[in-house]
Amino acid sequence: MSDPYDDLNIFARILRGEIPVQAVYEDEYALAFPDIAPKAPVHVLVIPRGRYMSHADFSARASDAEITGFTRAVGEVARKLDVEQSGYRLLSNTGPNAGQEVPHYHVHLLAGERLGPLRTA
Repeated sequence: MSDPYDDLNIFARILRGEIPVQAVYEDEYALAFPDIAPKAPVHVLVIPRGRYMSHADFSARASDAEITGFTRAVGEVARKLDVEQSGYRLLSNTGPNAGQEVPHYHVHLLAGERLGPLRTA
């Protein structure tokens, strides 16, 4: 993604406190909150606090502390939601072909039922 970061995207506005969310988890590296259009009984979005558009952007530009902190935050969300034993799926869409709707890097954590295949042929 070569376009500049859009400071008006909904996740940037959430991070600035312009749009309220019910936080499931938050720390200096990440914020997690329920998806407004859940695709599973448990569907939480985990977003880094930095201005990153995709996983590639995040992995290239984020500091080691941000990468480690974000990764640990995703794990903490799974523990907090008590889905480690039953299982969960992590998904991050990048770009239009993958269906990325918000141009801010984020991870979907889905759980709460047996999840089917990612794609059927």
